[in-house]
Amino acid sequence: MVLTEQALFPNTFGMELIYSFVIIFCSLLIYFSTKSIYKISKYPGIKYFREAFLFFAIAYFFKSFISFLFFIFEVRGLTEFSSIFIGVLSLFFFMYASTMAIFYLLYSVVWKNLKEKFKESKWTVPFIHIFVLIISAVSIVVREAGVLILLQVFVFIFIAVNNYSSYKKLKTKSKSGSIYLIYLFLFVFWMLNLSDFLIVGFGPIVELLISLISIGIFLFILYKVTRYVGFN
Repeated sequence: MVLTEQALFPNTFGMELIYSFVIIFCSLLIYFSTKSIYKISKYPGIKYFREAFLFFAIAYFFKSFISFLFFIFEVRGLTEFSSIFIGVLSLFFFMYASTMAIFYLLYSVVWKNLKEKFKESKWTVPFIHIFVLIISAVSIVVREAGVLILLQVFVFIFIAVNNYSSYKKLKTKSKSGSIYLIYLFLFVFWMLNLSDFLIVGFGPIVELLISLISIGIFLFILYKVTRYVGFN
């Protein structure tokens, strides 16, 4: 579980709170600013896109709460932390929410193909929720987050490749092109966060730099989305 510790607590407690607050704030702004355009269009892709950012906000809320518990109880690792029930529960919801955010991004770009090639079921999204709940619970029980991390990486790579391919096919890369680029920036954001614990030995300065770049990426995504739909 060393990898999980590094993923959850990359910097100091203060920096972690600032980092999580910015991600939560940007995610909620994106979620609420796209509400009107979804009400008007009823486009499923927008719905799933919005849900992804709602789950990003939930995930980083629990991430900051876990960091707060580490700070309060002065534990040195997840082995000690596992004895705190509320901490384990928070870790479970962080894993669940972050993975669901990625799956919602995936569904926002493939729902149309699924509908055209297969008979879309109303149980598809609930099934994904159940699947992610189970794999998150198993990761907690066996104290191994590697499978969940690999799943997230695989799904995000598929999203990035799919959207880059769609972006290259656009004749005019204006506002529509910006939407495709948002997915690519989210891919970079997530890879930066994963690199902090997949590559062992990063110093505090490098970790801080990764956090600042990640914040900058999310602020840029917020700018792109609000510029496209406007503030509501």
